[in-house]
Amino acid sequence: MNKKDWNGNKKSVYQALGSSSHSNEIREENDFYATPEIATKLLLELETFQKNVWEPACGLGHISKVLNSNGYKVKNSDLINRGYEKTLELDFLKTKEKFKGDIITNPPYKYAKEFIEKSFKVIENKSKIAMFLKLQFLEGKNRKSLFKKYPPKIVYISSSRLLCALNGDWKNNSVNSGAVCYCWYIWEKGYGGQTILKWFN
Repeated sequence: MNKKDWNGNKKSVYQALGSSSHSNEIREENDFYATPEIATKLLLELETFQKNVWEPACGLGHISKVLNSNGYKVKNSDLINRGYEKTLELDFLKTKEKFKGDIITNPPYKYAKEFIEKSFKVIENKSKIAMFLKLQFLEGKNRKSLFKKYPPKIVYISSSRLLCALNGDWKNNSVNSGAVCYCWYIWEKGYGGQTILKWFN
């Protein structure tokens, strides 16, 4: 089996990190990597959000459940209904819906840029977007133009590695598949200042 990163590259991202441990898992077809509960709990300690939140890649509800338990009213949608209650089967990138509230999600990595751009189109001014993404998302010429147009207000870098679960299968995820540094990227519509870096966890 070839070793690939989330973009399907044969040369693993862990080479760039200088890490000798890496996952043998190949990216799942629809980029479904469930978010650990602790990641969302920590986010809510870092940021405040409006009571109405849209989770447009809700999967099995790992982010939504934490939001619900903390008093948020969550709109759950996904391209594929994976069985989580009240999931609206919806292609977020094609929707024409507007939303009064904030967006919190762990988007499919290969469409993360498009998810960010779409989020800015559907939310109101001063609303927030929180996306759980790899640290390496900061790299790349294509994303440079994205960050110039939409600078994140804050990027929270996890000091300890957090494990996402391929297909939501926590039981069978290998220990080494956590060798990726994750961040919470926070945008605020209308913000045009410098990006602040902070560390958590």
